[in-house]
Amino acid sequence: MKVSVLGSGTSHGIPMVACSCPVCRSENPFDKRMRASIHIAGEEGESIVIDTGPEFRLQAVRAGIERLDAVLLTHAHADHLHGLDDVRPLCRSLPLPVYGNDDTLEEVRSRFSYVFRETQPGGGKPRLDLRTAGAVIEIGSLRITPIPVKHGELDILAWKIEESGRPSFVYMTDTSAIPESSKSLAGKTGAFIIGALRKRPHETHFTFAEAMEAALELAARRVWLTHICHEHSHDEITAFCGDFIRERNLGGVSIAPAYDGLEIRV
Repeated sequence: MKVSVLGSGTSHGIPMVACSCPVCRSENPFDKRMRASIHIAGEEGESIVIDTGPEFRLQAVRAGIERLDAVLLTHAHADHLHGLDDVRPLCRSLPLPVYGNDDTLEEVRSRFSYVFRETQPGGGKPRLDLRTAGAVIEIGSLRITPIPVKHGELDILAWKIEESGRPSFVYMTDTSAIPESSKSLAGKTGAFIIGALRKRPHETHFTFAEAMEAALELAARRVWLTHICHEHSHDEITAFCGDFIRERNLGGVSIAPAYDGLEIRV
């Protein structure tokens, strides 16, 4: 499968509105971070998006997404959900399955209430089929497992994707704690994208160091940090990851910041 990072930034995006910090003013394209989202392309043509943030239309056009089999939602915060209306061109012929936990789907029904009621003729709206992610989901050759994690006090989902004969991939953003039962669900993952907001502690997000420790606990060998704020440049985070690897003598492990447009083969 191919994983494409559509966005690697935190809730305000980078550059941030009304901010003149060095990262927001940076000319380095790796420092331009849309809201966090990924696209997964399976070997048999499967097409899945995890989260639809406010820039989803721009991200989908840039990535050349022409069809979707499903949307997987981690949670219902605006930076992960509010581009959902822009799936309209991708669900003209059939309703689009949208998976999440019950709390997330309740928020979708509330914030996008017009989707689920009669509206006047000519009003375009997405055709959504909301489905509670309570068990393994199979889409073509992809086997998808929802993994409950904590975002502060909020119960959200990470997602594990497996394809026949290949290492698994886990996407886990906006996480501050991983329950023991969820660690066993995640298992030993080959490739791992995990949310890591900044160096400083945060009540509802892993720091860089906490995210890397969590990745090592899951025996991940290829790790990328995402959902990054504007306090650190791409180059600074790359150096931080390099220092962590050297200090721990982690031969054979790669850890780096994700960036918009990154493509990962799993």
